[in-house]
Amino acid sequence: MGSLKEVIGKLEKENFVSLLTKIIGEVKHVQNNPPELIPKEDRVARHVLDSLLPFSTSSGGPLIVNHVSYTEGRGNVIVEYPGTVPGKIVSFVGCHMDVVTANPQDWDFDPFSLSIDGDKLRGRGTTDCLGHVALVTELMRRLGQTKPKLKSTVVAVFIANEENSSVLGIGVDALVKDGLLDKLKEGPLFWIDTADKQPCIGTGGMIAWKLRATGKLFHSGIANKAINPLELIMEALKEIQLRFYRDFPPHPKEEVYGFATPSTMKPTQWSYPGGGINQIPAECTVSGDVRFVPLLKNTDVAKKLQEYVDDINANIEKLDTRGPVSKYVLPDENLRGRLTISFDESMMSGVACNLESRGFHVLCKATEEVVGHVKPYSITGSLPLIRELQDEGFDVQTAGYGLLATYHAKNEYCLFSDMCQGFQVFLSIISQLEED
Repeated sequence: MGSLKEVIGKLEKENFVSLLTKIIGEVKHVQNNPPELIPKEDRVARHVLDSLLPFSTSSGGPLIVNHVSYTEGRGNVIVEYPGTVPGKIVSFVGCHMDVVTANPQDWDFDPFSLSIDGDKLRGRGTTDCLGHVALVTELMRRLGQTKPKLKSTVVAVFIANEENSSVLGIGVDALVKDGLLDKLKEGPLFWIDTADKQPCIGTGGMIAWKLRATGKLFHSGIANKAINPLELIMEALKEIQLRFYRDFPPHPKEEVYGFATPSTMKPTQWSYPGGGINQIPAECTVSGDVRFVPLLKNTDVAKKLQEYVDDINANIEKLDTRGPVSKYVLPDENLRGRLTISFDESMMSGVACNLESRGFHVLCKATEEVVGHVKPYSITGSLPLIRELQDEGFDVQTAGYGLLATYHAKNEYCLFSDMCQGFQVFLSIISQLEED
């Protein structure tokens, strides 16, 4: 028998595009933004299963296919191509079957169907992450079809519920809890959900926060009788940010991992109860996030933010004001403006991949061999769940073959040529591990 690359060959465009067309056709139903949009990942899983079941043990083939569901309509798929050496394993995990939302009115083409423009494969999920679902499905289908004799067991895990962490116990977290991925600890685990064809060796942690300011509602023409929560929250947020960047300067090890940005704390949303333009409202809220390098602990960051708010409340008279009658205290009425901060329960921790592991080395060699160069990178974008996998003892490495420039963006697309290279990287990884 020839080499694995000779046996498997190249990514077959007709099969890949046919499968991806079916999968992208389900995008409208797998947008993940609860409570308005609850995805039904089984609509994607059905196409994965249709591709693989003809080569499964139930059909006389080698693939062990397991559909695991914890919530109706929201299943995960675990596919195993058995090797000959017990305990020798490589896995491709993280290809998720849900997507972020898309507004067709903002797009130049239909986000809910696959369209092709030369090398571009266009539609929501082509980069993140349905393109990878189709790519890894094709890898496992070709293994099942050609039946190469491998020492390593090759496992693919397609997961539900990656794009939202407010509801747990549906996707990879539940699979880990039930021990269904335990044997993957015996070899490198490649989380296929990043972009740009290079190893992503570091991701950021994330804390979603909500800062609420309470003042006193009053007529805007009599501003001296009001406590303006809009002014209070703007000045307070500025002070909080100044303290954050003082306490969390760039970490010395950031250069080792090549993070594009240091830790950041910033607002992303603003809300208030409404009212007339001539009313100073009683309250308002600013929400945002902290993205921090994995060299920091989320509990340390959250504790500091709470300390900043407590100190500002205790010394609110010292906070900068805006204009001659702007104030945050009305002594005659025994009223003080006040801030409260709260945090989303599902704080995410970043991950710094092990740069000494066999998994990292084979990924780098495969990338250099196929893409022509290797340049690992890190971002403070967050990937849920992978730090927990690392903490559980998995050798997690991350890569992806979509385009970072279209990640979560309108007019999302990937390149078929990039997916072809990703397919060859997978074959190179498996081949290298066969030599160990």
